[in-house]
Amino acid sequence: MLKIEGLRKSFHSELGSVKEVFKGLDFRLQEDDFVSIIGSNGAGKSTLLNTIMGNITPDEGRIIVDGRDITGMEKHKRNAFISKVYQNPSLGTSPSMTVFENLSMADNKGKKFGLTLGLNKKRREHYRALLSQLNLGIEDQMDTEVGLLSGGQRQSLALIMATLNKPEVLLLDEHTAALDPKTSEIIMEKTREVVEGSRIPTLMITHNLSDAIKYGNRLIMLHQGRVVLDIRGEKKKALTPEKLLEEFHKNQAEIKDNELFS
Repeated sequence: MLKIEGLRKSFHSELGSVKEVFKGLDFRLQEDDFVSIIGSNGAGKSTLLNTIMGNITPDEGRIIVDGRDITGMEKHKRNAFISKVYQNPSLGTSPSMTVFENLSMADNKGKKFGLTLGLNKKRREHYRALLSQLNLGIEDQMDTEVGLLSGGQRQSLALIMATLNKPEVLLLDEHTAALDPKTSEIIMEKTREVVEGSRIPTLMITHNLSDAIKYGNRLIMLHQGRVVLDIRGEKKKALTPEKLLEEFHKNQAEIKDNELFS
C-alpha cells in the first residue's frame, strides 16, 4: 500500500551546517500493517510522516501509495486519501465549528459540496453511534463548538474524523501523548478497533514502550534515518520492554536507554 524508495533528505541551517536525516531509506507498509515507530530524538520519525503527508519535500527518492507515485503531489491532494492525527488535539479539528459540523466536513473529505449538503441529517445518528463507543459523552454534544470540549474529547473526535472514510494510509503522530493515562487507554483501544477492523495501513509514532509493544502487528525502530529494528508477528507479541531494549542494543549499542523515548 505504501512504499518508500531511496528516500534522502537533508536540512541546511543558516550557519551552513547540514543535517542528513535520510540517506536512502527504503520501507514498505503492507495492507494489514499497523506499525509502531519508536526511536531517539532526531531519528527521523516525524520527518518521515511529514514527508508522506507532503509537508516536507524529499531531496531524492519516491513515495508510492497504492501504485501511485505521489512524491511530487500537492499536500491538499494527498489529504483526500491520507489521514493524520496529531499530538496536539487542536490541530485535527476546527474549534469554531460544532461536533456535527466537524464530522460532516470529514465525512465529505475530498468531495465537492456545500455546507448544507455536508450537514446531512441522516448521518447525525450514525455519528452519535460512533461517538457513543468512546464513552466520553461527546455524542450528547453534537451542537457544541469543538473548542469547548476537553483535550481528550477533541483527540477522540479527531481520530473518528480521520478514519470516518477509510483512508489508504493513516498516520498517528504521538496522538495520545498529551492525554491523561485513562483517556489515552480509551483512545488506544479505539485506535486498535478502527485500524484492525477496517484494515487501514497505519504508521504510529509513540514514545510509550508499552503501547508500541501492545498495539499493532509490527514495530520498527528508527535511528539516524535508518530502520535498525523491524519486528513483527509472533516475535512482536513475545516482546517486553526489557527484551526490546536488549534487541536494540544488539543493533545500536551507542544509544542510551533514556534517549529512545524522550
